[in-house]
Amino acid sequence: MARMLQATVRVIRRRAGVFVLVVAAIVALNLVLPPLVLSVARKPYDYFSINPWLHNLPSWLASGEATASRKADFLWNAAVLWFVASGEYDAAEWGFTVTVADIARWVLMGVLFGAYFTLWLERRSQLRRAGIASNRRGSRGGVVGTLLSTLGFTTMPCSVAGCGAPVLPVVGLALTGLSSGTIALLSGASRFLVWIVLAGVAASAAVLARQVTETRDPSPRF
Repeated sequence: MARMLQATVRVIRRRAGVFVLVVAAIVALNLVLPPLVLSVARKPYDYFSINPWLHNLPSWLASGEATASRKADFLWNAAVLWFVASGEYDAAEWGFTVTVADIARWVLMGVLFGAYFTLWLERRSQLRRAGIASNRRGSRGGVVGTLLSTLGFTTMPCSVAGCGAPVLPVVGLALTGLSSGTIALLSGASRFLVWIVLAGVAASAAVLARQVTETRDPSPRF
């Protein structure tokens, strides 16, 4: 296990540009795709805001108004920004809220996919030097996994629209006229799908790390 972790870190350092690009793309995709899908499928958003209370956060954390555990829980679930599409009678048509927990999850997802792609590129390079044709399906699988996990990530219209289901996949929110049972099913499937995809990417990265470790090559990468 230690050798696999060392190999992963070594490959990421050698292909730091690819790793940073993948992480940034994953975070951007999770931030942009949900409001884009909802704007096209339901109604364009007409309000965007960064939480104006955040400038009070340092002083609140330094104060004695709450316990450390209460502050940690509040910070983890604090809203950072949101998109809102207005509806009739001042009610929101839909809303998309990004919390600290969402950002942390996106970064984790980016790191996993970044490690996967850098290891896949390293393994492909090793196979080419050995005269063995590389399999491109791994790259396509990574892209599909990225899109699936993004479409299953948290959108939180309930904080605005009061729909009663705090987590829904973006595709589910884009549909109208869903029953409460279908909404509950989509909510549970959304949570399940995300972690299944991330677990699969982590397992695939571990397999690639083992294969890279077994084929040692100190030559530099650019």
